[in-house]
Amino acid sequence: MIEKKKILICPLDWGLGHATRCIPIIRELLTRGCEVKVASSGDALALLKSEFPALSFYEITGYRPFYGSSKWFALSLALQIPKFSRAIRREHEEIGKIVQQEAIEVIISDNRYGCWSAEVPAILITHQINIKAPRLLSRMVNSVNRRWIGKFTSCWVPDREGANSLAGDMSANPGIDINYIGPLSRFSRREPLNTKYEVLAIISGPEPQRKIFETLVRHELKKSGKKALMVRGLPQLNERTNDGMLEEVAHLTADKLNQVILESEMIISRPGYSTIMDLAALGRKAVFVPTPGQPEQEYLGKELMARKIAFCVSQGKFTLDHALSESIHYTGFENHSGDHLLQTALDKLLR
Repeated sequence: MIEKKKILICPLDWGLGHATRCIPIIRELLTRGCEVKVASSGDALALLKSEFPALSFYEITGYRPFYGSSKWFALSLALQIPKFSRAIRREHEEIGKIVQQEAIEVIISDNRYGCWSAEVPAILITHQINIKAPRLLSRMVNSVNRRWIGKFTSCWVPDREGANSLAGDMSANPGIDINYIGPLSRFSRREPLNTKYEVLAIISGPEPQRKIFETLVRHELKKSGKKALMVRGLPQLNERTNDGMLEEVAHLTADKLNQVILESEMIISRPGYSTIMDLAALGRKAVFVPTPGQPEQEYLGKELMARKIAFCVSQGKFTLDHALSESIHYTGFENHSGDHLLQTALDKLLR
């Protein structure tokens, strides 16, 4: 017997990816008649409010990471560890109050390590079983990571196990209790559409790197003269401009972004894991530009490039003409949708 439970969804607020990959989970839970509530912060909260305006939302403590404008990503994050630790403690207290107030029966947390409760089952969603970090920090970081994972009732990995993995050895099982639920995407394949854009640029990530990337890509798109759309990754704004061959929009709903991806010949974006899952679900071609100094994105970009799926180039060396000329040597993604691992995991959770 499948029960209709009260479920609290808690996506991390670093960029939009953690929120976007919660969309298919929320849709499935609503289809099953569950009462879904959302607790998050920043742009992640704004995005889910725009996608599901009828749900109840709670604003909890934000992590507010600062990536810096240089390549010293690891040092920048290391200096912010006390801030992140305080945020984890505060969100744990806040989640406890919401669980009591709303009689929550299950928590599903996407990379928010404080969003668990001893009172109810709590699921952690993460593909970062083996976090990419500088060699001197890697053992310590992953030891702490697995200790945090152990606080949850179960850990769901949004990937396939083995050779068909999208995250490579980041999601490989080191011998702990995890469940693979398959790649998560808010998007779905549709009938072939006519090409509308030669290039679609999807901008995302925390500031100031989001803005730096936006400025660089805008310059390259204008210089190219190609028919292009840039989605700026700003869900709290409602702006649209048209400057000749370049259209810009602050944000698109999942359904509209699904459509423009299918209408575009080439996608330019960060190789964030949620973006990779979305493009894999649609079987599209992409050029990836990792956030400078971010080990995860650099690893994923290099991994996909080595497998001849997508061209990857550093932000400092990115030019649109070179990227497009190199991309002809890469296959693009195959369709990775169609399995039922998520449905199986939810069946087990709701019994």
